[in-house]
Amino acid sequence: MQHPSVVSQGEWLAARTALLLEGKGIHPSTGASSKDREETEKEANLMKLHTYLNYGGNCEQAFRFYEKHLGGKITMLMTQGQQPDAKDVPSDQKDAILYARMSLGETDLMGSDVPSERFKPMRSVYLSLSVNTIAEAERIVALLSDGAEIFMPMQETFCAIRFAMLRDKFGTSWMIINERPPQQNT
Repeated sequence: MQHPSVVSQGEWLAARTALLLEGKGIHPSTGASSKDREETEKEANLMKLHTYLNYGGNCEQAFRFYEKHLGGKITMLMTQGQQPDAKDVPSDQKDAILYARMSLGETDLMGSDVPSERFKPMRSVYLSLSVNTIAEAERIVALLSDGAEIFMPMQETFCAIRFAMLRDKFGTSWMIINERPPQQNT
């Protein structure tokens, strides 16, 4: 029987390797470097900024329109009447959207209906939608222009091949842009 302080060559080598790895910032059992651990910690603390829109009773119609015509995907749609403990919701608010969420492009868009007396159309905030082609920019502007307030008609600008600004029939303000390719310095 070996004395407890005596270790085999294999055990000694494993312990030495673990100490060397830790000294280099590598976790001996997972192989993760300290940099990997820092990245994992950053991911755990990662923040995302989302857009949340208030509507005056037409949130569902707006989200269904955007889903159909802009390629979004509704991932959540709950009315006031569907929430837990909905017995206290006034009957005229049961169909109002409590929470809606959709994936649109590379972001999530959220929204809900607010009481009409509190609703104000967007004034200083825009959803900025970047597209890759002139044809797509023109298609989207034509689609969103129906019943819209046009702030800047579709046109070419110094920074865009096509650019337009409008407030659609649902009260959402949009900037649609087909950006110019960056200029190469010669």
